[in-house]
Amino acid sequence: MRNEGYWQAYESIVEQRIREAQEEGKFDGLRGAGRPLPRGRNDENWWLRSYLEREGIPNDVLLPTPLRLRREIDRLPETVRDMTTEREVRDTVAALAARVAAWLRFPDGPQIAVSMPRADDVVARWRADQGAARAAAARPDPAPEPPVPARPRWDRLRRALRRIR
Repeated sequence: MRNEGYWQAYESIVEQRIREAQEEGKFDGLRGAGRPLPRGRNDENWWLRSYLEREGIPNDVLLPTPLRLRREIDRLPETVRDMTTEREVRDTVAALAARVAAWLRFPDGPQIAVSMPRADDVVARWRADQGAARAAAARPDPAPEPPVPARPRWDRLRRALRRIR
């Protein structure tokens, strides 16, 4: 019981000092004033997420190897879309297939099924995308309609005079 009064007195002193500082304007113009507090402080890995965000590192780095490989396989069509030759596409698929094979030989992390990327399927899709892009580029833009020539001013005046008469 005796300690309760002490803590209440201590809190009142703290509150009094805060109030005095506010009245004196010591809290005005602080850096970050008016902005919300950073989210995720309740998360135990908030520092890791903020580091990745600050450094611009993708979250994929944190995934286990099989999930990273599956994500790369899923993104393969977007990866090869801008490539210019079939050799580049096949080399990209071969490099990914080599990484998948290395993981299958010595798996680490969770045992998740990872399918081997097939170069022929990726090249066929790449060719289809390239053909569609070429067809869209070869299609001529519709010709704009020719502008209606403006009638001379005297013609408009003559018509207005006819309506009046």
